[in-house]
Amino acid sequence: MEDLNSETPDQIYQIDKKPIKMTEQVVKVKSVKKVTHDVLRIVTEKPENFSFISGQATEISINKDNWRNEKRPFTFTCLNDDDYLEFTIKTYPEKKGVTNELLNLKKNDELILHDVFGAIHYKGEGIFIAGGAGVTPFISIIRDLAAKRIVGNNILIFANKTKDDIINEEEFRRILGKNFVNILCDEKVEGYLHGLISEDLIEAYDGKIKDLFYLCGPPPMMDALDKMLEHLHIPLRSIIKEEF
Repeated sequence: MEDLNSETPDQIYQIDKKPIKMTEQVVKVKSVKKVTHDVLRIVTEKPENFSFISGQATEISINKDNWRNEKRPFTFTCLNDDDYLEFTIKTYPEKKGVTNELLNLKKNDELILHDVFGAIHYKGEGIFIAGGAGVTPFISIIRDLAAKRIVGNNILIFANKTKDDIINEEEFRRILGKNFVNILCDEKVEGYLHGLISEDLIEAYDGKIKDLFYLCGPPPMMDALDKMLEHLHIPLRSIIKEEF
């Protein structure tokens, strides 16, 4: 959990959703915008008859020489009903890899989409726990709940290093209100929790709703959460998770 800015890409590990096999799809970029100091929102065309479930991802490569075979998994952050595709992607320019190359994207550049896959999908009210860019599968899910007016008592606990790292803060606050909980480990800010996610924090919200837990974050955070939930006697059937 302490390393929310590791270079490891958004590796999505399938649990119970089989990949949707599809031929490669080339799409043009419609817009590229920074949403935080190191996170991009990339909007592309949407191929005809293309579909996904909120929380799922696809592997993406850049349709340029030397980059076509460099595939990385990124989560859809739009809704399936939208007439475009959107990806919210943390960049690591110092690594000179795919995300650094994405910083150079311009309108009408092309991306290549591959199979659609992912383990996280909405099963009912619960506690969403995310670290850094691990929030991306939850963006589409929470937007979908808002569009259907069934947000209910869902809670998002979002861990970041600093306030400037928080993705879509205003949107989450608007949709979730007091059920949007932020915790920062590298700075103290009035109105925000400080430190790391703990059993005490989880217990403060568990019991108010059904005992489903949606988890996504870096490996150290996921390992810590697994141990906490086991100690809190949360059954495995109540845990839906991704790791990256």
